[in-house]
Amino acid sequence: MSTSTDRTVRDRLGVTPDAAAWCTIGKIPEPPGEVHRAAGSAPLRPAFIRPLGMLGITLATPLLFIGKLFSLLASGEEALKRMLSTTEEQERHRAKKLDAKRRDEAIIELGLDKTFDGDWNGAAGRLLLQWYGHSSHHERLVALAGKRILLAAPPKRVSIRRDALMRVVAEIPAGDAVLADPLPAHETGKLLLRFKDGSWLTLETEEWRGELHKYVTRHQQPDKARAAEA
Repeated sequence: MSTSTDRTVRDRLGVTPDAAAWCTIGKIPEPPGEVHRAAGSAPLRPAFIRPLGMLGITLATPLLFIGKLFSLLASGEEALKRMLSTTEEQERHRAKKLDAKRRDEAIIELGLDKTFDGDWNGAAGRLLLQWYGHSSHHERLVALAGKRILLAAPPKRVSIRRDALMRVVAEIPAGDAVLADPLPAHETGKLLLRFKDGSWLTLETEEWRGELHKYVTRHQQPDKARAAEA
């Protein structure tokens, strides 16, 4: 994060976090009706983008097409380079593709392609039932403050100024959950919020191997890191 963003985070959260990053979650599955009602029938989806945000997306659409065109041209150039590359370069490319394949297989094997463990009675499930009730914004700033885990977001979905408008919407006390990198041997945006009752949910960071990822990996116990990859 930039210095100005760090300052905003400190001001809005009231603490200086050890590390923080904006994260999203996957689609929340439909819970049983009685479970949803008992939890207050909070929304299970983020709010729609506001008209001003839609206008911005509409104005930006031509730029997206141009960007896509440049991406296709770059892909073609990359393919041509591979055709003309040396044997050593081709081996590195194959190794990179194999690593990506193993990463994707590990994500599925560990269930990280799912939003949470599936138990609505677990701590992770209960948190998800209130996720968009706390804030209709589609992202959460996940911040580590001591051993607490803070979740912050604007009260409502916004297209701009999310940092300036955010507030703490949920706090997980020390000892109730830990944040872990489930695939430390691979470069991903996946983080696992694992509760002490064994339930978990998957977070996806905006930036792969960003500040929060690096902090979690540095402080992650080696035995737990190996267990996550097993």
